[in-house]
Amino acid sequence: MQNKFNKITWAVAIAAAAFASQANAGGYQINEQSVSGQGYGHAGRSSNINDATIVFGNPAGMSFLDRAQLTAGGTYLNVNSEISNAEATRSSVLTGGVGVPVSGTTDGDMVPGTLIPFAFYAHPVNDRLAFGFGVYAPFGSKTDYEDGFLGRNLGNYTELKVMSAQPTVSYRFNEQWSVGAGITYNRVEGELHRQVPVLIGGAPGAPVYTEADSRVEGDDDGWGYNLGVIFQPVPETTLGLTYRSKVDYNLTGDFRAVAQDVGVEVTDNASLDLTTPETVNFSVTQQMSDRLKLMLGASWTRWSRFDQILIEGESIPEITREVQNYSNAWAYGVGGEYQLNPQLALRAGVTLDFTPTSDQYRSVRIPSDDRRIFSIGAGWTPTENLTVDFAYSYLTERGTQVEQERTDSFSGTPPVTSTYASDYKNEAHGFGAQLTYRF
Repeated sequence: MQNKFNKITWAVAIAAAAFASQANAGGYQINEQSVSGQGYGHAGRSSNINDATIVFGNPAGMSFLDRAQLTAGGTYLNVNSEISNAEATRSSVLTGGVGVPVSGTTDGDMVPGTLIPFAFYAHPVNDRLAFGFGVYAPFGSKTDYEDGFLGRNLGNYTELKVMSAQPTVSYRFNEQWSVGAGITYNRVEGELHRQVPVLIGGAPGAPVYTEADSRVEGDDDGWGYNLGVIFQPVPETTLGLTYRSKVDYNLTGDFRAVAQDVGVEVTDNASLDLTTPETVNFSVTQQMSDRLKLMLGASWTRWSRFDQILIEGESIPEITREVQNYSNAWAYGVGGEYQLNPQLALRAGVTLDFTPTSDQYRSVRIPSDDRRIFSIGAGWTPTENLTVDFAYSYLTERGTQVEQERTDSFSGTPPVTSTYASDYKNEAHGFGAQLTYRF
């Protein structure tokens, strides 16, 4: 039972955090790879060609750039969360299976402020061929609840970081058609904490519990690719389509759980196969006049791939199999850009981002739901070679509920069942800035 507990704790925690951070439309997928695009809500991600961030948005767009350029910047995310109507219980043989309330706090605001950086370089070789390179974060999440968090037995700390490096090539066949392709090297790192309840004594109706501090770290790398195509039927209309492939990981790492009150420390190894799903983005950019252009976009993520968590151990072929039943997710955006004068462009956009998660399986590590994002931005070009972009986004999520239950048996002690239920309301502010230099 001890061996089984070790592997389940590690693998389920990693799986929950990894998919939490990537379950977006509507979770924690990172869209912050372009501040110029942030200004119009990324509505023209695959079709609007402003700067070198098109390396990520649509590799086919590089061959539409007139000269080499470097774009670098970042977005600072400030997330605010409110937790209400929270309840938590524990039950064991000494309670006859009846849940007894657990004490704790629900301060909320468990997502620390985070800066998400990026850098891209695009180099047109001639009128048809272009090369590029980018470094960015496609996925990432961090939740850090207070030490006495009411739901700490289900999870109180989650951090997952994915960094990608992408060499890219683009070729333009004629005035209308261009294609592009890139290879991505992706590095994932995860760290998760949870307080595991342990029954150490007591009498019927009066159990005595302690908690084991459970921590895990894991990492892996994987390869993927992206493809893009741009079609301009007329100079005023640009259509773009981008495909980003799935990426396969095999996370491995170390697990450690310490129950100081009973002097027990448990360590082990475990592994989990993880596949992030493919995504498709389509957008249209329409030049309405010399000064105004409008953009429409839609993104689709194949989250139906994630129907279960299957964990395999060193000595147990199948440790656990948990149904997740994620749904394919869509996001839609509309935005515009107005060239006020040769130096200043103004932008605005709205995005609707839908979650693939369901009420039945929503986790304390991923307490998010459908979201609306309102964005404004500006691009200032003081000289022909230099542009500075700024953007601000306000994100508000639909109020959502978390209802979780799990049973643990630490190092052979009697099983303890923990429950946690609460209402969450999340909002976020994103402040972005980037610099583009043209050579």
